[in-house]
Amino acid sequence: MKCKKIFLITNISLIFLSVLLSSCSQKVKSISKDIVVNLSVEPKTIDPSLNAQIYGVIYISHVFEGLTVRDKNNDIAPGVAERWEISEDGKTYTFFLRTNSTWSDGKPVVAEDFVYSWRRQVDPKVASEYSYQHEPVKNAMAITRGELPVDALGIKAIDDHTLVVELEAPTAYFLEVTAFPTFSPLRKDIIEKYGDKWTLSPDTYIGNGPYIMSERNIDENIIMLKNNNYWNADSIIAEKITFVFMQNGAAAIAGIKDGSLHMAYEPPQQDIPSLSKEGLIQIKPLIATYYYPINVTNEYLQDPRVRHALSLAIDRNYIVENITKGGQKPAGGWVPYAVKDIDGDFRDNGGDFYDISKNRYAKNIEKAKKLFAEAGYPNGEGFPVIEFKTDPGNHVGIFEAVQQMWKEHLNVDSTITQIDNALLGQTLLEKKFMIGRLYWSADYSDPMSMMSLFTSYNTQNNGGYSNKKYDDLIAQAMSTDDNEIRMKAMHEAEKILIEEDMGAIPIYFFTEPLLVNPKLKDVVYNPLGFHKFFYAYLEN
Repeated sequence: MKCKKIFLITNISLIFLSVLLSSCSQKVKSISKDIVVNLSVEPKTIDPSLNAQIYGVIYISHVFEGLTVRDKNNDIAPGVAERWEISEDGKTYTFFLRTNSTWSDGKPVVAEDFVYSWRRQVDPKVASEYSYQHEPVKNAMAITRGELPVDALGIKAIDDHTLVVELEAPTAYFLEVTAFPTFSPLRKDIIEKYGDKWTLSPDTYIGNGPYIMSERNIDENIIMLKNNNYWNADSIIAEKITFVFMQNGAAAIAGIKDGSLHMAYEPPQQDIPSLSKEGLIQIKPLIATYYYPINVTNEYLQDPRVRHALSLAIDRNYIVENITKGGQKPAGGWVPYAVKDIDGDFRDNGGDFYDISKNRYAKNIEKAKKLFAEAGYPNGEGFPVIEFKTDPGNHVGIFEAVQQMWKEHLNVDSTITQIDNALLGQTLLEKKFMIGRLYWSADYSDPMSMMSLFTSYNTQNNGGYSNKKYDDLIAQAMSTDDNEIRMKAMHEAEKILIEEDMGAIPIYFFTEPLLVNPKLKDVVYNPLGFHKFFYAYLEN
């Protein structure tokens, strides 16, 4: 009897255990490591030295890794450099490279790969739009001006795994900028052999980061696979990332809903409220300013009074509440919120340079009309038709509202010329425009990343704004790691740029509404816009 009792209990236990395991197995969700993302259209380039587009940064940062990186918390962490030492005067950095960091073809990453890359970046023959980012490095500015040879750059390989960098002056944010893709190493042998075409094929687009390019289909997609030669490959979750190229809001929404697409940028603005209710929109912080660059070399736009009038006539509250609908904030200055000052927030401390409150708009219009008349264009008389240049999409709807405001309040007519996204930047750089549209996103977490854009020598200063006092203040802020001096100089410079000169027209401070499939998990969202899919997966 005793044995039978034991046998009976054991069977009941087995039945209970079987039911329990079955129940648990139903709760365990399977996952997929195959991610499909739509950031934008075909990039102009994915060469780390030449790219100047924010989504280009995302593609590049999945294939290349610099001395430092941003971790899951977006903090600066060791990358190829496992550690570094900084001299007492703050002007010399010695980086010690990992011995297990390799290129995707198995070759070791060595210090000379950084020397080649950084010299290429500042070489005036290469004409990189981001060459100014290397300004803190000794002799970089003189080299980009053609005054010194590239081998005078303050970077030297002591041996394969020791790199020494000399700076012009102590730079508080230097480890921040070394995490940006323009500071990545590059393969001299590949680039010299294949020239400008080296980025167009998986066979030649050799990187040292978590992913390798497996397919490059122009105007369709870039497909990336996990790089098993990456030194930290065990930490990487997503096995395959397909970056598709399209600028069709309706198609993106359909893809998100049917599961063929897992994230998409720039959802149609009019659909954001309804998509939010469906749980398909995630609004992320983004340290960026949406603005209208002004070609200050144009004879009708040289007068600051004209530029101020055009700015004051814009109802920014109307734009963010009725058009963009993504939680954006009207811009009363250039540097956006969430950028640190000595104490507190740089924008909060700097305040607004013109009143953006709703009840002030009528007063702003009065002032705009007065300034326009003082500049010689009473009621818009004698002022030409403004040609506004932009790429297609949401930007057209925003300007259509501005177009109406300028006509109603200043009697200024304007037209819209739409240009392919890849060509817009080049058109503005060549100053073949009157007023255009851009946004500027910080590349690192310091006001300098926003403020340096409007120095007279910056290659991305599209409108040609130039003010010696502004340049001098930025140079002062760059030449010290004393934050009291740095921040004071940058606040003064911003006042000159916006309050005195209106060198560009800030419209609003960004948020980033993203179309996201609810199954997509563990994307590392970055307030600089450089999102990472290293650890992402789909929960099925």
